[in-house]
Amino acid sequence: MSTAVTAGASGARQVWRRLRGRPSALVAGGVLVLLVVLALAAPLLAAIEGQDANSYHDALVDSARGGVPIGSFGGVSGDHWLGVEPGTGRDLFVRLLYGARVSLLVAVGATVVQVLIGVAIGLAAGLGNRLLDTFLSRVTDIVVALPMLVLAIALTAVVPADFPRPLLLILVIGLLYWGGTARIVRAQTLTLKQLDFVAAARLGGSGRVRVARRELLPSLAAPVITYGAILLPSNIVIEASLSFLGVGVKPPTPSWGRMLSTAQTWFRADPMYVLLPAGLLFVTVLAFTVLGDAVRTALDPREASRLRVGTRAGRRARTDGAAATSLKETASLASPKETASPKETAS
Repeated sequence: MSTAVTAGASGARQVWRRLRGRPSALVAGGVLVLLVVLALAAPLLAAIEGQDANSYHDALVDSARGGVPIGSFGGVSGDHWLGVEPGTGRDLFVRLLYGARVSLLVAVGATVVQVLIGVAIGLAAGLGNRLLDTFLSRVTDIVVALPMLVLAIALTAVVPADFPRPLLLILVIGLLYWGGTARIVRAQTLTLKQLDFVAAARLGGSGRVRVARRELLPSLAAPVITYGAILLPSNIVIEASLSFLGVGVKPPTPSWGRMLSTAQTWFRADPMYVLLPAGLLFVTVLAFTVLGDAVRTALDPREASRLRVGTRAGRRARTDGAAATSLKETASLASPKETASPKETAS
């Protein structure tokens, strides 16, 4: 046990050292940590500003112009740090913070559901007999091929309105988008179960459940974590898309997708109302994508060498290698001549 713990700690230190060597990963991680801290501290920051997410301020919008915020940059002031929402006068800063809570909660929760279902089905297909593998593989193919966004819209539309919408989004996204995880886990399981340590565990009398828990799951951690990091930004976009289409989070709960949906009619009169949620959504997805790519290369260093193929660094490395090989060949060709020259001179 102590050896396994030590090996795990050493592996974690190596991954952290590789991540620290990538400035883009550090910047992306810092952005995400800041975003999470702001989302968690939303009630505190709202109290500091003296506003809340659902209070209307009719005096801060110009009713003669259809509800455009009074003042520059969408009504930015000392009381409203990022301005107010057109038509309602609700504080935009607080609504953005609570919208971040909803987006992150749905994305993380849906990713956990996807990973759990995908790992369970992938392991069952990879370790099961041929009939079970064929059945689960065909089910996975059907799930991947279905128009999931249409199904998600249909499911969220028919569920009663009193059902908690964030929980509904987590379940819908998680139950419909697990196919990619199952495929990856199945492929890795088929490869791993041919290795010696799995065969030794089976010869030692371990059943399939024990082999999966003790031997396969630790080896599957790296690809599953990598794919989970890639799923997070996709789930944020899916949640925003469903809220944008009006079947996600219901008013008055703040959501970046819902804000973008209502901002369609205000993008000329109040560009800030469009730019702020769209910018936050873009930065969040970009940060998750960059960090996911960094985690993938940190967990699998061979991936970094493959990604360098065709880049300037890769071409420079290949050029240096070719030059070194050429020098070695030149030296090996020149050495026989130098050895034979004294004999020729003596003759």
